Amino acid sequence: MTGQLIAVAVLLLVVAWLAACAETGLARTTRFRAEEAVRSGRRGSAKLMAVAADPTRYLNVALLVRVACEMAAGVVVTYVCLREFDTTWQALTVAIAVMVLVSYVAVGVSPRTIGRQHPLNTATAAAYVLLPLARIMGPVPQLLILIGNALTPGKGFRKGPFASEAELRAMVDLAEQESLIEDEERRMVHSVFELGDTLVREVMVPRTDLVVIERGKTIRQALTLALRSGFSRIPVTGESEDDIVGIVYLKDLVRKTHISRGAESELVSTAMRPAVFVPDTKNAGDLLREMQQQRTHCAVVIDEYGGTAGIVTIEDILEEIVGEITDEYDRELPPVEELGDGRYRVTARLDIGDLGQLYGLEEFDDEDVETVGGLLAKSLGRVPIAGATATVDLAAYGLGDAVLSGLRLTAESAAGRRNRIVTVLVEPLRDGGTEEGAA
Repeated sequence: MTGQLIAVAVLLLVVAWLAACAETGLARTTRFRAEEAVRSGRRGSAKLMAVAADPTRYLNVALLVRVACEMAAGVVVTYVCLREFDTTWQALTVAIAVMVLVSYVAVGVSPRTIGRQHPLNTATAAAYVLLPLARIMGPVPQLLILIGNALTPGKGFRKGPFASEAELRAMVDLAEQESLIEDEERRMVHSVFELGDTLVREVMVPRTDLVVIERGKTIRQALTLALRSGFSRIPVTGESEDDIVGIVYLKDLVRKTHISRGAESELVSTAMRPAVFVPDTKNAGDLLREMQQQRTHCAVVIDEYGGTAGIVTIEDILEEIVGEITDEYDRELPPVEELGDGRYRVTARLDIGDLGQLYGLEEFDDEDVETVGGLLAKSLGRVPIAGATATVDLAAYGLGDAVLSGLRLTAESAAGRRNRIVTVLVEPLRDGGTEEGAA
């Protein structure tokens, strides 16, 4: 009798082993892999495709079989131990030790390792058993899942304990570790998940970095600004820079002047398009879908007080997924390049303290800005574009002398998708005079 019970327990554990193997194999077999097996004429691919079409149902069946067999084997082993040992505590201790060891090795580790190593073969073999078994069981597995969901805190019913966002992220990381995907692809998938939690204000171009044009300017002036700045879309302002009334496109300006030369003298407001406004708290993923549906490429971002916070484009949102979009000619520049005669070419991000040290001005500092690019923008009173020049009067900072009275800053060529000024030419002024900033 004892031998027969042990044989039954072993048989139940073998079935649980097969069910665990099937679980892992099915979890790692996608519909795409099943379709590939069908196209290649693989044996059993039709059954595999039927299982892959409704994976949750068959995963639940495999899960039910595994749990039932493990529990039954545990009961049988416990009964055998109670018959063989004189005291109950000895019987229970041995039964627990045996089942923990056997379940961990035989049902926990071994079948899952095989399922991960050979997912397609395992899933195909499991399909032969799971298809008829699912028809026999009918709605029982799904009913048990519904009961479990009813007892689980939280709203709504789920199809089973599968495919949460955390599990999907973990699967992507595992795929990268096993060299199934590249590291860049893993980062891109994670970025797609993170995009759902990203607000528009986190990806927009802030208003302080915008190149704008007043609606009272002419089309010729707008065309010149577009060509000098490198931007193909420029916001049009009304009463102030905070009042954006539309967007003017370079292609519209070119088309209008190509049709009629006299159009150059018309106001830019005649060529602008209506602006699309979105709150800065809007979800970036939702905005991307709306832009695709409405075929718009940029939108004006409004803050909580109704003022202009910045501009967001489709490219800004896509960069959150694919990373920074740079020009093929972009290259790493040295922070300082000496040109002779006290002239330097510096990066726009160079700290103004470092700029001061180049001319022996140890206390050169500005409480409003921190970089050379910011100093140029402050001196100009607007966002600098290529060729913009301004003069910094050192006397205003309590510095300078008869030898060095100021610095002339000239914005050089822009780079990158946003056409930001990358380098600034710095020249010393030794004549004791100052100049007005000019574009």
